[in-house]
Amino acid sequence: MGSVGPQMVRIALRGGLDLEDPLATVLEFVAAYPGYDAQDAAADSFDGGDLRLANRGGARISAAEQAAILGRRGQIERALRGIDHDASLIDASIAWAGLTRLFDGFGDIRGVGFSKMTKALHRKRPALIPILDSVVQSYLAIDDPPDSFAEHATALVRSYERELDHNGSALRSMRRELATRGHDLTEVRILDILIWETGGTP
Repeated sequence: MGSVGPQMVRIALRGGLDLEDPLATVLEFVAAYPGYDAQDAAADSFDGGDLRLANRGGARISAAEQAAILGRRGQIERALRGIDHDASLIDASIAWAGLTRLFDGFGDIRGVGFSKMTKALHRKRPALIPILDSVVQSYLAIDDPPDSFAEHATALVRSYERELDHNGSALRSMRRELATRGHDLTEVRILDILIWETGGTP
């Protein structure tokens, strides 16, 4: 019996939203935004170039916010060095404490929330850090979030990880198919695109 082709892969999102052709959705996105996910980023350094890349992805980090973030550069880079370059949310063991330390480097910076932070960090650990823009945050809404900025961000990523687990086989299949078409996207990024493109609602 032959294997199921990529066109048969389905993704099940919350609220009963069943995506029958998620591959087409992702292909439409990468066609509309060519090169958006193709930018290389040095794994353990963090500088103004990373913030400029984030802004090209729609982060809208102001000059004052960039200065405040770069004032934490040492703390952010130390946290990055503590997380494996290939760390992934589909790993059996996830460095949650290290991720929280990384997020803490952005805590209490006026005007910088989860969206701007993760747009700046996603390319550093693309298999681990989703882009928590407003649509994804709303989709992942959690009850009684922690008061701490970093712990709240980590709680959102934990919720995201459960979505990955639920759709793991389909996302891995999609990643392989996308690679054959020249698109190197992690499972985390694929799911992020699908939630964003659909609005995360039926």
